[in-house]
Amino acid sequence: MSLKVYHKAYVYLTCGTELLVFIEPDHPAPDLQVPGGTVDPGESYLQAARREFSEETGLSLDIALESFSDQDHFIEDVPGSLPGLHRRRHFHGRVLKKPAEQWEHFETSPSTGGPPIRFRLFWVDLFAKDAPPETRFFEGFGAQLETLRSRMEGHNNGRH
Repeated sequence: MSLKVYHKAYVYLTCGTELLVFIEPDHPAPDLQVPGGTVDPGESYLQAARREFSEETGLSLDIALESFSDQDHFIEDVPGSLPGLHRRRHFHGRVLKKPAEQWEHFETSPSTGGPPIRFRLFWVDLFAKDAPPETRFFEGFGAQLETLRSRMEGHNNGRH
């Protein structure tokens, strides 16, 4: 069997020192995720990042998104995930004001099919003493945190 390759695009949205993340309250895995997903045929990674962000958060982004990290991540036997090589492009966007402290939204078209998935979205402070370690993030999403923090350094108003 040949290895299936999925092209994926994700948005790391920050406000000050905080990163927008979500969990799936109806699924037992407590891992943190960032909005994003599969690139559709004919779409660029950037177009996919914007569409997936909107589908998963209910928000539309009219801000610049900068590609800051690429990642090849192999997934095998992860419930709710497509097995194969996930070729990921990670984008960073900044907002000056949070749309909300937390909210819930339903992803109505999951890439694996099936019923809508409930997401609980909230912010985590990446510079706080109790910032979640990269191991709290689902399937390799935490691997970008150090790169992201270094991008944020000049924009965090001196807070550490």
